[in-house]
Amino acid sequence: MAAGIVNIRRDVDDKFYRYRMPLLTTKIEGKGNGIKTVIPNMSDVARALSRPPTYTTKFFGCELGAQTTFDEKNDRYIVNGAHDANRLRELLDVFIEKFVLCKSCKNPETELIILKNGRQEEIIRDCKACGERTGVDMRHKLTTFIVKNPPPTAEGGHTPDGGAESDDELTKKIKAEAAELNTDAALAKEDWSADTSPEAVKQRVKALENGMAAVVLGGDDEGSDDDANSPYAQLGKWIEEHQDEDAKARSLAMYKKAEELGIEKKHKTVTVLVQALFTANIVNEVEKYGALLTKMVTSEKHQKALLGGVERFVGFSHPDLLSAVPKILMAFYQIDLLDEEVVTQWGTHVSKKYVDKDTSKKVRKASEPFLKWLEEADDDDDD
Repeated sequence: MAAGIVNIRRDVDDKFYRYRMPLLTTKIEGKGNGIKTVIPNMSDVARALSRPPTYTTKFFGCELGAQTTFDEKNDRYIVNGAHDANRLRELLDVFIEKFVLCKSCKNPETELIILKNGRQEEIIRDCKACGERTGVDMRHKLTTFIVKNPPPTAEGGHTPDGGAESDDELTKKIKAEAAELNTDAALAKEDWSADTSPEAVKQRVKALENGMAAVVLGGDDEGSDDDANSPYAQLGKWIEEHQDEDAKARSLAMYKKAEELGIEKKHKTVTVLVQALFTANIVNEVEKYGALLTKMVTSEKHQKALLGGVERFVGFSHPDLLSAVPKILMAFYQIDLLDEEVVTQWGTHVSKKYVDKDTSKKVRKASEPFLKWLEEADDDDDD
């Protein structure tokens, strides 16, 4: 794991965990009664958590019994007194547990919503991953501060007394996708000739029902790559543990391992390959593993997963290679792994699918020389 970047859930020891944040840093200023702890990267940490930096800073003050000051214009967040960085990191873990993670699925992709019911107000964590809405402990002192300083998404969004709300985006998506499902058509396309026994028919119907459940839950047919026990995490660890100087032999072994795990055709496998396979010498290594990648990158979706792997590789594992992004993309492009249209669209659309928004922006910004080269090459062809 790169220095300065940690998993949002620090209890998850998995380098392929998707949700990352900068490691909290501190700086002690002043002396005597005027001593204070400045948190230089509070804004970056809070942005990774999708929370205002004032919330995290105020939480530290509540837990430590210390005064806090915010200077948002100059990006300075201060806790009075001298406080050890490790202590504040531990408190940040508590903040994440209480005010960020979904209570149901433990995913950090949540938003805070303030619901009003008569004179009572309640703060809810709205999970964009599983759709659950779970409340926070309103006895904590921070909740008073949050209610008085609502998050940007909550401003003007209080519900009328009684708490009735319209469907959120996830619910709308579920309904739209469910409405498009045509069970009869799906059944008709199935090849039933192989086995028409009652047991086989029952299994096929069950499989179809499971497919529908995946849509309703907002998942996909490839499973999660965030679980430490998922086949994707297993493949990543296996690659790191099995080093072989012979690229051809290693490529064959990796493909067999992916086959064994049943994920050799999955696009997420390509993302894991980029993260686990390459080193700081990635530009020279791409061609060595060209045959393996060509066999596994077979669609536009696979190409996007490859680019997602580059985002994670550079954004999390090797931030020092940010300036090398154009050379990395060129290496993949030269062995026909990336189509011009796919990489151009990727370069102009920031996404949070593989990394946080800031990291996504940085990697795409770094790719601009390559994208410009593609555009100029296109212009030359037109001439």
